[in-house]
Order: sequence, then structure tokens, then C-alpha cells
Amino acid sequence: MSFRITSAMMSRTVLRDLQNGQAQLSRTFEQMSSGQRITRPSDDPYGTTRAMGLRAELADIAQARRNIADAEGWQRASDSALSGVGDALQRTRVLLVGAGNDAGGQAVRKAAATEIEGIIKTIKGTANATYAGVPVFAGASTARPYDPDGPDAYAGDSGAVLRTIGTGVHVQINADLAGVLGEGGGDGKLLDTLRGVLAHLRGGTAADADALRTTDLRTLDTQIDALSALRAEVGATGTRLSAAAGRLGELEEAATDQRSAVEEADAASTMIAYATQQASYQAALKAGAGIVQASLMDFLR
Repeated sequence: MSFRITSAMMSRTVLRDLQNGQAQLSRTFEQMSSGQRITRPSDDPYGTTRAMGLRAELADIAQARRNIADAEGWQRASDSALSGVGDALQRTRVLLVGAGNDAGGQAVRKAAATEIEGIIKTIKGTANATYAGVPVFAGASTARPYDPDGPDAYAGDSGAVLRTIGTGVHVQINADLAGVLGEGGGDGKLLDTLRGVLAHLRGGTAADADALRTTDLRTLDTQIDALSALRAEVGATGTRLSAAAGRLGELEEAATDQRSAVEEADAASTMIAYATQQASYQAALKAGAGIVQASLMDFLR
């Protein structure tokens, strides 16, 4: 059984093939001009899903890096404040050693007491250090931890300040300076120790002088060690943040390369494909022109 192929059938076939070639040429040109392999989800549904996942991953990494930068700023503010407290304590120790020497007499001890009283105010003021307007040693509270001119009471809380530096990874960035300074009132912490030193400096008795040389000096050294341990914790946290920042940088680079491979078109291969498709389309136009001949009706119009 034979089929008759009419001119209309041939014309429709040629036109359909030309339209398909033109559409393919248009898509390739769009990829070449935009630099994107996927310009719409229908171009590559799987690739689109993969690209969306990679973009979400990159957004999470960027947020984690911002959190790390914020945490590092907090750590720098904390370390600077702790360094200031440490310097104040070293000066206090120098004054205490000098006051324990009987050669200066009570006049030297009273002068030392006046300076140490100022140092206590300095320490409490330093403990009120802030980062981005938030006290760094107040726990989760936004209140000023200490009143330099008032009682030694701690006005913050014991809450933790956390930063997320990865999926399910949280780091506490606030240091417990109140655990070193205390609240006075016989708690045996730093401020209480300094108040005891003041009392012995102003007491004027032989027992007070002996306490300055022995128990007060030993207790102050213990408090200095506690402060050094706290600074070490801050330093360890800073090291952990730096390591996390480096790791996130590597992950970001890898995810960016993967996203580029999924989304972006290779310039060289796209240009070659466009040139090939353009040549094929031009050849199809020439061949189609020979097949689709003008009919009698075309001349009668």
C-alpha cells in the first residue's frame, strides 16, 4: 500500500523542522549571552533542584561566617577588657608588696589604699565593656554589670550568649568575669579580696601589716591566676572561631564551584554549539527553499 506525499505535507514538515532548529538556536544564544546553562527550570529540572540546594547551602555558610565575624569582635572586646583588668591587678600587686614593707610606714599604706580604691572603680568600669552596644560580661542581660561608684553587686545574669557557626554547631562567646570578680560581701572573689586589702591598708595594726605580706598577697595571686585562666578560655574560643572561619571558607569555595558547574554555561563549548547550530539552520533554510516551491495559487494571489 502506497501513500501519496503532497506538497503541503512536505511544507509542514520543513517548517516544523525549521522552527525546532530556530528554537534550539535561540536557547543556545540565550545561554551564551546570559552565561547561564539553566535559564528556566524546564531546561534542567534536576539541575535546578541541585542549584537551589547549593544556593541554600551558600546562604547558610554566609550567615555562619557573619556570625563568626561578630563572635570574633565580641572576643576581641572581651580580651581587651580582661587585659585591662589584668594590668590593674598587676599594679595592685606592686602596691601591695610595697605596702607590706614596714619601711614606708602607715602613710605609704594610706596612699596605696587610695590608689587601690581607684583601681577597684577602674576594674568595675572595665567589666562594663560593651560590643555593639551590648555588655560583654553581663551574661544574657543587657544591664550594666557593675556600678563603679556603688556597691560591688553584680547586675547581670548567668545566661549564655551563643553564636551558630555551622549546622547544629553553637559556640558560647561570653566569658564569666563575674565568676572572678564576684559581688563582694565575703564571697572570697576578687572584689572581696581587694576590699579586704583596703581594710588592712587602713587598719594600721601589726596584724594588718602581717596580713598584707602573707594572706592578702597569696589571695591576690590566686585571683590573678583565675583571671589568667579566664583569658585562656577566651583565647581558646578565639582559636576555635578562627579554625571554623577557615573551614567555612573552604566549604564556600567548594559549594561555589559546584553551583557554577551546575548553573553556568561553558563559554567555549556554548559558542561552538551556537556556531554549529547556526550553520545547520542556514543549511536547512537553503534545503527547505528548494523543497517548498511556489504553487499556482501563490501566483494567483
